[in-house]
Amino acid sequence: MYPRVTINEKKLYENVKTVVEMAEVKGINTLAVTKVFCGMPELAQVCLNAGVKGLAESRVENLVRLKDMHAEKTLLRLPMLSEIEKVVRYADVSLNSEYETIKALNKIASVTGRQHQIVLMIDLGDLREGVLPEDVDAMVEKILKLHAVKLKGIGVNLTCYGGVIPTPENLGELVAIAKHLETKFGIDLDVISGGNSSSLYLLEKGEMPEGINQLRIGEAFVLGRETAYGNAIQGTHDDVFVLEAQIIELKEKDSMPKGTIGMDAFGNKPVFQDKGRMQRAIVAIGRQDVDPDGLTPFDLALEIIGASSDHMILDVTQSDTPYKVGDVLKFKMDYSAMLKLFTSAYVKKHIE
Repeated sequence: MYPRVTINEKKLYENVKTVVEMAEVKGINTLAVTKVFCGMPELAQVCLNAGVKGLAESRVENLVRLKDMHAEKTLLRLPMLSEIEKVVRYADVSLNSEYETIKALNKIASVTGRQHQIVLMIDLGDLREGVLPEDVDAMVEKILKLHAVKLKGIGVNLTCYGGVIPTPENLGELVAIAKHLETKFGIDLDVISGGNSSSLYLLEKGEMPEGINQLRIGEAFVLGRETAYGNAIQGTHDDVFVLEAQIIELKEKDSMPKGTIGMDAFGNKPVFQDKGRMQRAIVAIGRQDVDPDGLTPFDLALEIIGASSDHMILDVTQSDTPYKVGDVLKFKMDYSAMLKLFTSAYVKKHIE
């Protein structure tokens, strides 16, 4: 059945193994961020087999899918107060920055007889989640008075929102904060979590500050690249995941619509380039399922020229392949496209 995403299990294993070993040389453990494939247990197991030390998810619903996996599980997105009971039940660790949430976790953990571990997030400039450095001491002092939560460590998120690149300076500041907390409060922090796939370029350059001992890796595993500059990681694959979509119409048509142009189905006014007559293929997938801007056809002579909710249109004029209705086109994808494809119930997932 199409459309579908095919996953090469062997290549995924090789990607994860390569990055895990790169990190381990510097004494850094990796968590596999499974949100991009919606917590598919089969793929999470591949990551565990390749040596990751735990699984990390942003959605509690996906943690439920992973409940039988024998691994420590971390909730990446700050917990909502409305989901605290499920967080304590399905996550061993959660990232936090709000005391009210941490207090709620402590209350539920106390009632259920569990101990819940937290990683306190520090905002070092990317302006997404995190306590400001000047407020860390006061926050930790309050956390240490709670009995059913354990301060496992501190962490930072960079690049995802503000685009701030991890550097020896800002990650060095994270290490300095950890050392300060250990000295001031007489505690040992198990984890200093230095970000995501955007931090990997520091490993490649030998510039990762000593003391960082955890990275939360998603894109590098699935697409084989670091995300600070988008460079490929040597020894990895960029085609672990492939979209396959079937041609449902193939006709020669004009490149310019006829009539007065108004808004398209998404409220935008489209702009067209006059290329004369062209051979146009429509494949059975659209913006409900995928971000077309994040796709690259295997046949580089093809050009994606637009998409509606359920149809994606390509110019196939320059291709030497004699396509016909029913043929299947293949596409590589970026992270954004992959997120939508795995979220869509209308796209099949097939492990090879």
